[in-house]
Amino acid sequence: MPEHKLIISPKTKVLELIEAYPQLEEVLIGFVPAFEKLKNPILRKTVARIASLQQAATVGNVKIEELIKVLRQQVGQDTMHITGDATHYSVEKPAWFEPGKVCKTVDIRPMLEAGEQPVNQVIADLTGIAAGSIYEVIAPFIPAPLIDKAVSLGFDHWINQVESELFKVYFLKQS
Repeated sequence: MPEHKLIISPKTKVLELIEAYPQLEEVLIGFVPAFEKLKNPILRKTVARIASLQQAATVGNVKIEELIKVLRQQVGQDTMHITGDATHYSVEKPAWFEPGKVCKTVDIRPMLEAGEQPVNQVIADLTGIAAGSIYEVIAPFIPAPLIDKAVSLGFDHWINQVESELFKVYFLKQS
C-alpha cells in the first residue's frame, strides 16, 4: 500500500484530498452533501481544485475542526491540535446594505447545475461595477471560494441565508 504524505489541514484543497485519499470522497460528501456534485468531472476539475477544506466546511455549515478530525481519523493521522483559519464570513446585515444600491443580480444555481464554475464571471462583473454599488449573488450554499476571492480584491460582503439551500450574497465595491 503506498504511503500518503499529504497531511490533512484546513488549507488542503479538496481535489488534493480526494486524489491522495480516494476513500475520503464519500466521507466528505457525508459532511457536505453539496459536494455530491464533485462526481461531475467538470466540477471536480474546477471547484475541487480551488476549494479548501476550510471552505468546504463553510459550505457544509460544519466546524472545520470536526471535519478535519473525521478525515484524519479515516486515514490514521494525528487528530490533535486542529485549528481552523481565521476566515470570517459576514452574516450580520451591514450598515452599507441598501436594496436600492443593488446594480446587478446573478443566480449561480443554473451554472453550478450545468457543471460550470461561476467565479470568473462573478469576478469580472464585480470589477466592472461602480464604487458604492452592490452586486447580488444567489446560490444554493455559501460560495466560500467566490467570497474569499472577492474579499481578496477589496470587496465587502454580506451573506443572507434565506432558506436552508438559498443564500444571497451581497458584495459592495468600496469607494
